Amino acid sequence: MFGLAAARSVVAPAFLALVLTICVHPVRLGLVRRGVPVGLATGGAIVAVFALLAGFVVTLVFALAQFTTLLPEYTPQIQAAAANIGDALEGLGIGAQQAQAIVDGLEPSRIIDVVTAVLGGVAGITFSLVVILTLLILMAMDGTYAPAILSQLRSRRAALVDALVLYTRNVRRYMVVTTALGAAQGVLNWIALLVLQVPGALLWGVLSFICSFIPNIGYFIAIVPPLVFGFLSGGWPVFIAVLLVYGVVNAVVQSIVQPKVVGGAVRLSETITFVSVLFWALVIGPIGAVLAVPLTLLVRSVLLDADPTLAWWRPATGDVEETKGIAADLSAQARAQAKADRAVRPPRGRAARASRP
Repeated sequence: MFGLAAARSVVAPAFLALVLTICVHPVRLGLVRRGVPVGLATGGAIVAVFALLAGFVVTLVFALAQFTTLLPEYTPQIQAAAANIGDALEGLGIGAQQAQAIVDGLEPSRIIDVVTAVLGGVAGITFSLVVILTLLILMAMDGTYAPAILSQLRSRRAALVDALVLYTRNVRRYMVVTTALGAAQGVLNWIALLVLQVPGALLWGVLSFICSFIPNIGYFIAIVPPLVFGFLSGGWPVFIAVLLVYGVVNAVVQSIVQPKVVGGAVRLSETITFVSVLFWALVIGPIGAVLAVPLTLLVRSVLLDADPTLAWWRPATGDVEETKGIAADLSAQARAQAKADRAVRPPRGRAARASRP
């Protein structure tokens, strides 16, 4: 893990390219089955997925540029809010120096520096795109031999082959569904913010799309900036409206639609999912939070699913379909035992006094 952290600038785009290759592989196969030459089908699939990725990056850079021009317009309000926060902290007993340090962190220039550092700057984004494009081409070319390689491997490690095939199927389903629903969520939030006239609506829509890949905490990351700028531009009515819109959209998309569509593709416990976001963000940076679920699924596939003798560990990671029935039986037994215990328990209080001669 320390090695992965040291090489995060290569590991992060390489794994992202692997996930994209897994997602686009059925498209290439479908084109080949329809008579398209292999080379043309491979090139077309690569161009399509890279065009979508490049378009997203261009939108993100444009939105970031809008953010850097928008933030100075609200510098007086932000500074006034920071001063009020400092006074409140001092009122709670926090020292003046500590409160001032917190207030200094809310300076607009520092906020821009933090956002730029998280994204890695234009040079970092360009390098990542070059690495991703190169790996997409190479992985797509190597992918033509994937069925033959798995066939060779199956005679020696059948369980590993099954685990890898299941992993690619589950990751593909999770990423495609999450991307589609995240795009819908981002567009709905963007339109709502435009109607509410919240500054930087496009940026917050893009942020909502990115954070849809971050389980559990992505919603809270995405909602903070539009709440702040909504309050600065329109006061409490806009603040409450943004809170309601994000709450409804998030509840419908991530809590109702996504679990039904994704189904059993993930089957990770909530605790493991939350910890995986923190862990992979620590290891390979912000992209680790976005790819936390595919990374964790890969670890489980290699360590557990590839070894049949360790399959009994899988329910502990969140695959509890069979466990639900056992839990229901145990709960029913506990209720029956409690009822039996009450039946044989000697009477107390009024019932005991009434039963005495």
